[in-house]
Amino acid sequence: MKKLLTAALVLLFVLAGCGTSSNTDSNEKLIIGVDDTFAPMGFRDENNELVGFDIDLATMIAEKIGIEIVFQPIDWAMKETELNSNNIDLIWNGYTITDKRKEQVNFTTPYLENRQIIVVLADSDINYKADLAGKSLSVQKESSALEAVLKEADLAASLKDGAPVEFDTNIDCFMDLEAGRSNAIVCDEVLARYVMKQRGAEKYRVLEDNFGEEEYGIGVRKSDTELLEKLNTALKDAKSDGSYDTLYQKWFAE
Repeated sequence: MKKLLTAALVLLFVLAGCGTSSNTDSNEKLIIGVDDTFAPMGFRDENNELVGFDIDLATMIAEKIGIEIVFQPIDWAMKETELNSNNIDLIWNGYTITDKRKEQVNFTTPYLENRQIIVVLADSDINYKADLAGKSLSVQKESSALEAVLKEADLAASLKDGAPVEFDTNIDCFMDLEAGRSNAIVCDEVLARYVMKQRGAEKYRVLEDNFGEEEYGIGVRKSDTELLEKLNTALKDAKSDGSYDTLYQKWFAE
């Protein structure tokens, strides 16, 4: 009986040890949720490879921390849900810091500035925000552009149908504008400048009016405080040693 009990205890110990090892291994690889249409932060190139400033930055920061990462394209409208359901570990793809989002995630220190600009076709009669009254204005779903427009409640209510038109991606917004269905777009300047250059900058015009300045950060689960600290330290180091500036010049020099 003693031999049987000893054998059983040894077996339980081995199984418990195996379980612990498996969990540890799975936690060593972080899954980063991205919108793979958000150029130049994270997008598909002509070879369908995922590239961009945030892709390069995340890869560099992961090396500094000593972790393995995997990029996972997600429905951007579901990003916070994906994070807090443990389907991804970080939101990192031109993710604007807003008060509304702070209620659901923790943000790292900001690492890039941005503006929400208004884009129209070159021959448009829209010159100021006030000219948007009665017009169709498109934005990406669950984006900071949408938040920025809705913050100006009177302006939002003055739009055609009383609200912005929401699309799954910013590229859809540009296509709708070119087709003449939307009269204007509000979106991140870093994306808009890149997309306009790719699609023909002469076709568009950017208004002097805008919907405000903002900053990008990395979204982290509120419980992952140790990871947040590591990311902040690595970002600080990247800016101190010049590696951040090298990436910035690669993607934004022009």
